Formats: sequence, C-alpha cells, structure tokens
Amino acid sequence: MRQKIFAICDMEEAYALRLMEYMLEKVKLPYTYHLFTRVEELEKFARQEEIAILLIAESAFKMLQEEYVRQQAAQIFVLQESDVSVETGVEAGLGYVSKFQSPGKIVEALSETVTGLPDWDNKTHEESKVKLIGIYSPIKRCLQTSFALTMGQILAKKYRILYFNFECYSGFGQMLRREFPMDMMDLMYYFRCDQDRLYLRLPSMVQNINGLDYIPPIQSDLGWREVTGRQWLELCKKIAGIGQYEYIILDLDDGMEGLFDLLRQCYKIYTITKEDSFATAKISQYEQILKFNELEEIADKTVKCRFPVFKELPANLELMTHGELASYVKAIIKEDLYGK
Repeated sequence: MRQKIFAICDMEEAYALRLMEYMLEKVKLPYTYHLFTRVEELEKFARQEEIAILLIAESAFKMLQEEYVRQQAAQIFVLQESDVSVETGVEAGLGYVSKFQSPGKIVEALSETVTGLPDWDNKTHEESKVKLIGIYSPIKRCLQTSFALTMGQILAKKYRILYFNFECYSGFGQMLRREFPMDMMDLMYYFRCDQDRLYLRLPSMVQNINGLDYIPPIQSDLGWREVTGRQWLELCKKIAGIGQYEYIILDLDDGMEGLFDLLRQCYKIYTITKEDSFATAKISQYEQILKFNELEEIADKTVKCRFPVFKELPANLELMTHGELASYVKAIIKEDLYGK
C-alpha cells in the first residue's frame, strides 16, 4: 500500500531543512515526507499527487494561487509567523501552530489534531531487540553515574542510546546549567494517560549530551516512589516498540520501587565495587539478598567493576569520553562496543 504524503512548505530554507531533518530522525510516522521552499513547486507537485497533511508557513500560505491545493489536502496546518493572533480558519481542515518554537513542540501541537485522522495511528515497529543495560551498586559515591554517562556517550558513537537516571537528586540541571521543562515523571504521566501517543510526545522530551539521548531525571520525588518497577518496564517496552533505540541504559537507585524487577529484565548489569571493608560488606549483603530471593539470575548477568583512584575526572559531563575513566570503560564494555 502506497504511503500518504506529508508536505512541508517554507521559503526559509534553513528552517525548513531543520524541521524536515527533525521529522525524519525523531518522528516515526507512516508518511512520505516532501519538502518545498517555493510555493510554485508545491502547486506543481499538488497537480500530480494527493497531499494528506500540509504544514505550510503563513507567508507561503498567503501566496497560494491554486485553490485546489487547499481543497485536495486532507489536513492543512499553517505555521503562524505574525504576532497577531490569526482568526480561526473557516476552511475545512485548517489549523494554526506557532512557527517560533522547537520542532518537538510543533509536532506535539500537531498531534492533538492529526491523531484524530484514521491514517495517523500509532504505527510503531514490532517490538525491536532493544537491550536493557542495568547499572547498579549498593555502594554510594562509587562513580556509578559517571560510569553510566561515560558508557552511554561511548556507545552513542556507534548505536542509538537512551539513558535514564533514577536518582532523586541527580544534580543534572546544575551540572549542565540547563532548566528542564519536563522530566521522567512527565514521561510516565503521558505514558499512563495515553501510551498510544507516546511516540509523538517522546521527541519533545528527549535531551542530548554529546550524542547520548536522555530523559531529564526527576526534579521532585513527589509520586516517584509510587511508580512500580513493572510500570517502568512497560514504559521501556513501549519505547522499544517505537524502534528508535538499540540500547536503553538504566542508572538505578535504591530508593525506587521494583529495583529487582528492572534488574531481572536487563541483559547485562554492571556493579561497581571497592576494596574497603564497608564496600565489601555491602556487596556481600546485596548478593545474599539476591540468593535469598532466588534471584541468582541477576548475579549471573552482573559484571563487577573495580576502578583505581583516578587523578582527575572530567568536570564537564559532555567530556566523559575523555580521560582515564573512559579508557577503563571502553575496556569493560568492549563486547558491546565492538561485538564478540
């Protein structure tokens, strides 16, 4: 069956290309995309092909000479460029969305209307072979998150990676000097409310650091401990079904519910150890708990990592692929990085 056509028309070439690239890379929809930077080209194309969805800049829309372009497109969205509010369109299938916002926000705005069309269904891939990597240690201040971010950024040079940090107080915002409008709890909220549209929400929530995609960690622990391990797993499964990622890295924490549920589903687990007596005692108690609860499978999948005292660690989270720690991590994840 021939795919429907999603056309984008904007005379600002750089903007149009950026929007098109975002749609191609981040949004998985059952449409063929066509980009036009001249209204004449759009009109010529429309004489030969039916357009299911047309996303067109306000200035370009005003220049349309051919009435049939407006009539044959099943749905038209105008990228509003003026500060003055545009009156609600009286033409069938006409909607407005502000042009001056991120591509993710534009997609989110479109989804509220377009998802009502029969062709805009949740066309996710069959559940892909996404690998869950768990990183957990009962020892605190053991470089667990540094290890996780370094691993993620290294793997991201070859694979598509999504990183989750489950700490209550991760400090990501301060470390990256960013303010996050949404975090993991917002993602869980959207998943609970309307998981079939999650694939449209996800792109606008994903942040990136040196090639590694991540969802900002929780900003407040309100309601966080009420989320079960099974719910986090279902969320990961849904994201896996979208087909965008090859690995999902779970940087896990003691305070969360369902820690063992998540660890059981990981294909590999990395646990950082230390040589001091307290660290040894904690690892021993953790392993006894696994044995008592008949969770030896977690121990069997665990790779223990012990690091020396590093002279210096990168102060910038975007530079984790450089330095001594990165060299150790590359050796530890050699199989995942280069294959067997």
